[in-house]
Formats: sequence, C-alpha cells, structure tokens
Amino acid sequence: MPLLTVEDLQIEFPSRNGNTVAVRGLSFTIEKGEILGLVGESGAGKSTVGNGVVDLLSPPGRVSAGRVYLNDEPIHGLNPEAMRAVRGKRVGFIFQDPMTSLNPLLTIETQLVETICTNLQLDVPTAVKKALALLKAVGIPQPQMRLKQYPHQFSGGMRQRVVIAIALSCDPELIIADEPTTALDVSIQNQILELIRALCKEREVGCLLVTHDMGVIANVTDRVAVMYKGELVELGSTTQVLREPRHDYTKSLIRAVPRADRKLYRFPNVDYIEKAQSHSIDIKSHWLGEKETDHEEKTGEALLRVEGINLHFETRSAFFKKNRRYVKASDNVSFCIYKGETFGLVGESGSGKSTIARIIAGLHAPDSGQVLYGGTDVSRLTSKQRQPFRRQIQMVFQNPYTSMNARMRIRDIIAEPIRFHRLAGSDQQITGIVNDLLDHVGIGKSAGVKFPHEFSGGQRQRISIARALATRPRLLICDEPTSALDVSVQAQILNLLKDLQDELGLTLLFISHDLPVIRQMCDRVGVMKHGALVEIGETEGLFNNPGKPYTRELINLMPRIDQINREDAGGGKPIH
Repeated sequence: MPLLTVEDLQIEFPSRNGNTVAVRGLSFTIEKGEILGLVGESGAGKSTVGNGVVDLLSPPGRVSAGRVYLNDEPIHGLNPEAMRAVRGKRVGFIFQDPMTSLNPLLTIETQLVETICTNLQLDVPTAVKKALALLKAVGIPQPQMRLKQYPHQFSGGMRQRVVIAIALSCDPELIIADEPTTALDVSIQNQILELIRALCKEREVGCLLVTHDMGVIANVTDRVAVMYKGELVELGSTTQVLREPRHDYTKSLIRAVPRADRKLYRFPNVDYIEKAQSHSIDIKSHWLGEKETDHEEKTGEALLRVEGINLHFETRSAFFKKNRRYVKASDNVSFCIYKGETFGLVGESGSGKSTIARIIAGLHAPDSGQVLYGGTDVSRLTSKQRQPFRRQIQMVFQNPYTSMNARMRIRDIIAEPIRFHRLAGSDQQITGIVNDLLDHVGIGKSAGVKFPHEFSGGQRQRISIARALATRPRLLICDEPTSALDVSVQAQILNLLKDLQDELGLTLLFISHDLPVIRQMCDRVGVMKHGALVEIGETEGLFNNPGKPYTRELINLMPRIDQINREDAGGGKPIH
C-alpha cells in the first residue's frame, strides 16, 4: 500500500475571465521511505501540486477534481480542523520562501516550541530540548543563542534551515519539500539532503521533493516526475529518466544543467521551450544598447576596489558596552573588480557574501575600510552625495518575494527607477522601455498589468532582473540571481547577462552558492568563510587546483549528475 496516492488531480484558479487550469490529470504514488522528485520549469505547477495535496492553495485556488490518500485514508475534502491535524503532525511542509513562512514578531524558540507542543503534547522544557537538538541537526551554529533570536537576524540560508527544523519537529509520515535547498550553500545543502534521506530510509518517511536542481535529483531521489505546463510528461526511476529521457522537454532540461567539469562559452538553451515561446531582441537596436558611456572592455583597470572592509552586527544589546554581543559579518575583506569582468563570491550561508554586496550597494555602512568606485569612496558619502552613483550600481536581490512592492503593478515596479533617474521624457517612452525589458527577460509585455503575487518565484526573479537593468547600470550586483529559477530559465537569464555584458560592457559581482554556475559565469572567484576572504583566483585555476582545504571541500560537495553522458546530451562547446 503506497504512503501517498494522488489520482487525476486537477487544480484550478477561477477568475472573472474564466478558469485557469494550473494542474490537470496528475497521478502518482509515493511509497514509505521513498523520495519522489518533482521537476519542471518555473510556473509548471510543481509548488501548486504540493500545496494542493495538503489543502494550502491560496484563494481562489481549488482542487476541482481528483483524490488524495495518505496511508489509504482520503485527506482531500476534510474540514479545516481535521486538515490541521494532518498538517504538521502527519505531513511536514518545507516552504520555498523562509522569510514569509516565519513570523517576524516571534523568536525562533517560540515558533519551534509552539509547533512541538501543539502537535506532540510535550511540556515546554522538553520541547525546548528538542528544539535545540533540531537546530543543531540542521547545522545552525550556537543553537542556544540562536534560539532566542528573530528571523531577521538570520541569513537566508539559515532561515531555510529553521523552516526545515520546524517541518521535521513532529516526526511526520510524509514531507513535502518545496525547493528546500534553494537558499543553501553546497555544504549545508549536503547536510540537509543527508538528513532528509536518512529520515526517509530509517523511519520510512515518504518525501515529495520539489526542486529545479538536477544535481539534487540525481543524488537524492528514487524516482522523478517531470511536469510541463501543468501536466506530467515523464515519470520513472531517477537513473532511467536522467540517463535515457524519453520526452523532448526532459532531454532539454538535462542539457541545460550547468557543467561542473569544464567551462563553456554559453549555457545550452532549452530547445523545447524555445520552440513554444520564441522571443529575441537585437540588443544593438534596443534601448539597453543606447550607451551614454564608452564600451568598457576588459582593460585590467579596476572599476571597484574593496579595501579592508569590517562590519559587526549587534546580536545582544545592553546598557554597558562590555555586556553587548556582536557577530563579525565582514572581517578585513579586500578585493577588486576590473572593468568588464565577472567577479564571483562563494561561501557558506552566513559567510558574509550578501553583506559585502549590501555594503557596495550602500545598504550597509562598514565599521572601517573603503569601497572605491572609480576612485571615490562611496561608503562614506551621504545619501545626497551618493545619488549620482546609485544609477550606475544596481542590485538583483536574493529573495524575489520580498524585494518587490506587493501593491504595485509590474509595469510600475520596473518604471519606478526610470522615472526616479529621469531616463525617459514621456509616459509613452517609459511604457515602451518597460515592455521591451519584460520581453527581454522572457516574461512578456502583457505581464505589466499584473501584480507580483500572480507570478511564480522564478518569474518574479526575472522581473527583478528587468528592474535592475532599467537604469542601464555599469556595475550589476547579482545576489543569488538564479537561486529561485529552474535550469531552463536559469540558462536563459545567465545567457542574457552574458549578452548584456558583451554588448554593454557590464561589470558583474556575481554571488552564488551554485558552484557550477560560478564556474560558467565568472572570470575570477573569491571564497568567503566566517566573514573573511580566504582565497581569490582565476576561475579555472581555482576549480582545477584549489589552494585552500575549505575551497577543496566546497568543490567536492557539489551535487553532480556525472552519470549522464553529457557529450551525447549536447552539453555545449568548451573553452580551451
């Protein structure tokens, strides 16, 4: 008897313009102890399936047809009180966005202990001990101190670990993991996946793993289900699907996975998707190509210099200074980025990568050190003095859910920096620019009238990139720009960034925990650990011969799909 049975599931979103069918005729099973991977492009309906199974669809979404059984007991159609008894205790859910699934007003301890006490009827002291053990199990350092903190005091990856701890806290029968390792670096990702795998095998817990990371699929799952436009197009064992894919879409997905073994000129495109939605813009005749400055070739001249940056965050306040506690987010960090190059930053979650990006962008002021942009220390400028530099330095944030105003339409979100910097004269010009940008990132100009909540995580990230490009920046800071994207859209976005760099002479600071992406995108790489920069080198030299044990460990922990014959899959042309 399967642990979970889904039969002919159909999920609809009614509107005044009719019903939108997000999932149609979906059937699959999950056995006890089995991990089923669910993959597909952004917007294919993967997360909708997970939400539909446990009745967490956002209104007006509804399951219009089909049946769902847990241990042969029907769970679809239960009343709200009965469904709450299923969620949490019997089915654990790991959400895609940790910031919106944690209460910002409550400490981590309160949220974990409340979940444990409610579902397991334990006393508070016992629940606190279990909470500490869970935080330690998911790799959070100093769990006793961290337990008393709030979500905003954690990095994105550490918040995700807290969400995973909550999902595991009640020893569920089934885990629905919606992109559980999206915000995690390779070392913590490996810990989390090992934890999930051990839980499934030792306790016979089933897992529906929704992910766009084919390396995770190859290393963790027993079977794979591939979705395209709300339908199941392929289902089989992981080995069969990855080695001998039958559907054209699956073959294209595998070709688009970034290679970890060598660098390519470009990311292979997903041919199946391109046939369905082809759009291309001649960038030389495009608004983005109307440069006001000379094209910046790789001349060896530094556009940005970061010198001796130090920054501490207070973790415990007190009247007396000796009783205050601090965490060192940046420890004497120094590097430079040359004109026209892509400089990568990698490291564990909480190592200080995003902090450095925010210091460069002017969102944090360092305790000491300099950020020299074109010879000017922009870190010490007032807001008014920094104004001329804001247009030239733009940032694509890690979290596409919280980086956009939920009350603004997409067209207004992208138009806002154009209006602020007075880059166009009339509303008609602004509308044309916004439409071109939306087309260029693969969303389409018709999306301009919609709101952020109407898009998937990957689609929102593409909108964030369009907004960052709206000022035609010279330096683009990309903080995990593809962490929310499936491999097909990731290939499109990264190729777009490469094209923009070639045509406009863009300089990129590229932050990612995805080492294969770093290898393909970056000219040089800096490796960070505990706020310090431990190694800098040319990308190929660093990957082929890492100088530090920590770098070597990160490279060895990369999820791989080496069992695939990449040459036969059309993996692209290498750089010699």
